[in-house]
Amino acid sequence: MEVQLTTELQAKLARLAAEQGRNTETLVQEAVERFVNFDEWFTREVEKGLEAADRGEFVEHEEIVKLIESRYPG
Repeated sequence: MEVQLTTELQAKLARLAAEQGRNTETLVQEAVERFVNFDEWFTREVEKGLEAADRGEFVEHEEIVKLIESRYPG
């Protein structure tokens, strides 16, 4: 498989690889794997949420506000 990257992105990738003492191909493979794994996880979580909503399971607005405020005070 071939992927075309901009010159700027190639330079950033080369710099990052040099800083980490790794090769660019490995970094790209790991980045793609993280992206795919995250996308699969996110899709599963959305499906769980939709199934819960279909069952009428909702979180009250006040609970969400408390959760957000506890994680991001101020």
